Amino acid sequence: MGRVIRLICSIGAAAVLFSCSTTRVLQDGEYRLQKNTLEVTNDSRFSSRSIEPYIKQRPNSTFFGWNPFLNVYNWTNGKGGGWDRFVQKIGVAPVVYDPDLVESSIENISSHLEYLGYYNSDVKSEIHVKKRRVKVNYIVTLGKRFVIKDIGFVLPEGEIREEFLKDTASVTVRPGDWLSEAALDAESERSSKYLRDKGFYGFSKNYYFFEADTLFHPDSANLEMSIRNYTRNETPQDARPLNRFRIGDVSFTYPKSLKIRESILTNLNTIIPGSLYSERNVNSTYSRLSSLNVFSSVNIEMNQADTNIVDCSINLTQSKLQGVKLNLEASSNSTGLFGISPQISYYHKNIFRGGEWLNLSFMGNFQFKFNDDVRSNEFGVSAGISFPKFLFLPYRLFKGAIPRTEINLSYNYQNRPEYTRNIISTSLIINGSVGPKFYYQFYPLQLNIVRLFNLDPKFFKSLESDPFMKNAYQDHFDLGLGGNLYYTTNAEVIPKTSFFYTRLQFDIAGNLLSAFKPLMEKDGNGSGMIWNTPFSQYVRAEFQIGKTWRFGRNGGQALAARFLAGAGRAYGNSNALPFEKHFYSGGANSLRGWQARTVGPGIAPMDSSFVIPNQTGDMKLEANIEYRFHLGWKFEGAVFADAGNVWTLRNNIGTQQSELSMLTWKNFGRSIAMNWGVGLRLDLNFLLLRIDMGMKLHDPARSSPWLRPGEWLRRDGYAVHFGVGYPF
Repeated sequence: MGRVIRLICSIGAAAVLFSCSTTRVLQDGEYRLQKNTLEVTNDSRFSSRSIEPYIKQRPNSTFFGWNPFLNVYNWTNGKGGGWDRFVQKIGVAPVVYDPDLVESSIENISSHLEYLGYYNSDVKSEIHVKKRRVKVNYIVTLGKRFVIKDIGFVLPEGEIREEFLKDTASVTVRPGDWLSEAALDAESERSSKYLRDKGFYGFSKNYYFFEADTLFHPDSANLEMSIRNYTRNETPQDARPLNRFRIGDVSFTYPKSLKIRESILTNLNTIIPGSLYSERNVNSTYSRLSSLNVFSSVNIEMNQADTNIVDCSINLTQSKLQGVKLNLEASSNSTGLFGISPQISYYHKNIFRGGEWLNLSFMGNFQFKFNDDVRSNEFGVSAGISFPKFLFLPYRLFKGAIPRTEINLSYNYQNRPEYTRNIISTSLIINGSVGPKFYYQFYPLQLNIVRLFNLDPKFFKSLESDPFMKNAYQDHFDLGLGGNLYYTTNAEVIPKTSFFYTRLQFDIAGNLLSAFKPLMEKDGNGSGMIWNTPFSQYVRAEFQIGKTWRFGRNGGQALAARFLAGAGRAYGNSNALPFEKHFYSGGANSLRGWQARTVGPGIAPMDSSFVIPNQTGDMKLEANIEYRFHLGWKFEGAVFADAGNVWTLRNNIGTQQSELSMLTWKNFGRSIAMNWGVGLRLDLNFLLLRIDMGMKLHDPARSSPWLRPGEWLRRDGYAVHFGVGYPF
């Protein structure tokens, strides 16, 4: 396989060398826009990035100054035949320099600077031409700014005056701030939202007027903020009373084919007849109904029925209520080990006509080598049902989207050369969110019953000399609780803007059962047993933090980084974590130079007890960074680097293998596994398909851990992964 990959790389390099031109298709008198630069002359603290979006013409995106698809587009022969259509389809056309757009960009930048409070700024351009390529340098001299010296309010008489004065402490524009239209616009938006929440239906920022006097005091302004009973687009003749409104009639409209209980709709509705109008209640009702996932659209219409009455009509459009999802991950490495993980699931989003979700899932995980009888097979089936309710608590206790209560039951069968294992699991889960950015899952009940069969005699004998591993590979009863806290600045499935996220997962098991340990039967180690099976007692946590920066033309480039740390420790009734709670590295979303479970622990060599690698530990550290760039059409390229490992935290037997696998300051540096690689993605908007090839840089298990470039494509030097979605 290494020869095939080297051949593909050679063909690709030859194809690129075939044509280095990026201007060949240009007509006479045309030039390719190669680069834009921005220079601010009089304020080094001002970020030029804030005005980059106002440049109207952007050059082609590049990776270190190169875009291969731009070269491909220039392979056209000018005859307009099939070849030309083919290369133009997969290539990227050069951006043709347009001087008119430069002038428009100057006007755009000047207008935006004035919006930010820089008045009479000077923006010029310098044009540099070389070999039919143009570089445009925008030179910006920021204009004068005025500080707000004093603020006065002019308000109409009536209810709105009284309500506005209650909120003056929250006004965001204050004396001492810089005067800018941006700040005034933000304040009028905030204040009008506050008033709409207090009953002033239809009130908007257009009722606010601002006047700034910059002549009375040098370099400063006296600001007057007023509310009028007509908008900026109207005249005083259009004046009207600014009154509070109350809710009149509330009605629901939805297709007759949608079988849903009326009670669930009324319970989720917070727009109550007779109550004071509040935009917050309108948004809350929208969030609650949308979170059912039963409706493809939720449209809430407010119609004024009288001088102080507004009726509400909630129109619901049915979504697809049931369907099937398919997910597939695959990987291969240079030793010939293949891994395939298919998953198929069926869902129904209204199984009991009250927004209850039913999920049935079937999964598999198969590892094998061609022309070899050794293989590992894993099958799993799970069923879950989710109710739009927080246990037995009433809906009125929640202002926004209603948390959901979920009950899951699953069975997992794993057949490896060393053993056969059955796992029966059930859990009670509370899912919810606080606002659009913070999500939580709480598991008040998690139960796993694990049984092992058909242990290979050689494998079982190897466990006898290692009490730590022996305790990990035994029947156990796992009862506890856990949680998952997640914060993100962009909750889209495939985010198109820069975003930050952090996640904390934790599990605690066995503490409740330990209170009844004196009443239980004991095994030979003194561990309390349930159904002749020792119960597990441990604590485990995993923390992730990551950020993705989007930049370049239309966000066509991105830099993504992630750090992950996890650790677990057994105590009380257990000497070791259950094996399914161990950490592992490698795989499509981890260290991509390795397959899953083939890294570590520490600097220990591969455990020969396992025919198919199964390297795990009590602790994990990992860092990843990836540069993503648009290639053309729906394709995206990536260059990445991963580093990390897993370690054990105890040395119960004092063997060399156990010492090498432990985390110590002495071996920490050498035990970090590192790889780099390249990837290709196909972004279909609703789905992202990914293939990554990772090549090892530093392998702690080798006697000579650093791999030379000539070893990257040789046996045990790389791995290839296929997946769905970004790795992080």
